Amino acid sequence: MEERVRAMIQSAVDSNEILLFMKGTPVAPACGFSAKTTEILDALLGKNYASVDVIAHPEVREGIKEFSSWPTIPQLYVKGKFLGGADIIEQLYQDGQLAEALGIQASPATPPEVHLTSKSQEALEGFLGDSGEVVLLEVDRQFQAGLSLGPEPKEGIGAAVLCNGKKAPIRVFMDRLTATRANGLKIDFVETPQGAAFKIDNPNEPAGITRLSVAELKAWVDEKKEFRLIDVRRIDEWNTARIEGAELMDEAKMEEILELPKGTPIVLQCHHGHRSMRAAEQLLNQGFTKLYNLEGGIDAWSREVDSSVP
Repeated sequence: MEERVRAMIQSAVDSNEILLFMKGTPVAPACGFSAKTTEILDALLGKNYASVDVIAHPEVREGIKEFSSWPTIPQLYVKGKFLGGADIIEQLYQDGQLAEALGIQASPATPPEVHLTSKSQEALEGFLGDSGEVVLLEVDRQFQAGLSLGPEPKEGIGAAVLCNGKKAPIRVFMDRLTATRANGLKIDFVETPQGAAFKIDNPNEPAGITRLSVAELKAWVDEKKEFRLIDVRRIDEWNTARIEGAELMDEAKMEEILELPKGTPIVLQCHHGHRSMRAAEQLLNQGFTKLYNLEGGIDAWSREVDSSVP
């Protein structure tokens, strides 16, 4: 590694109490591991940490691996010392030890309340049977929820499960990030055109951001509805494939968007929908009221609407 690059990295580490070397930015992480790590740091610190986008600085992308003797990115430094990569950060968080490592006082994990309807309790009891398994709940950063069955996780947080206001005999477990998003969540079991399915309503889902399917976006395009389609991916992704009519988000585009009337319909899109949700949350904080996150991103658009898009 060049001495210039080493000095640049050392200066960044020395100048920031908490510094994350990552792919992308906290608003628009460019890989799943960076996204998960920023989710965890945001949960504990809000936005009170610094980051370096190694994609924007290729020499740092390679140099940081030699600097830390660690082969992967992201990498977290706290008070000048290397704390670990994505797996270590997640493990420390699930163990409840990350806050101490960051030098902060974190609130203890509070078991959220999860509400079942009589139909969903009956359905879950049928699926569980005498297996001894539990219900595993996950709510991702887009507030999309998923249910599965499995053994009780060693580090999972058990919910207070209620049905019609009374304690239910169903055991529901989740990780710490899901626990921060699940309090008051309601699980129902309903009939749909495709058959019976669980329906999950979450009162914690950010107000003002609506999920938009690729089929709905196609209908908007066909109807010539007035809206702005903003692509928040990197320039190399944009050059590989794009949705016709989309606009690439960059600094100039962000300044232009912030000058728009707050009621302008804006659809945000990325590869799978994670980065665009973060961008939508930023615009929500700026007062915009008609924000839509494209579910599945350009990947779903290519698979379900326009296969000519790579």
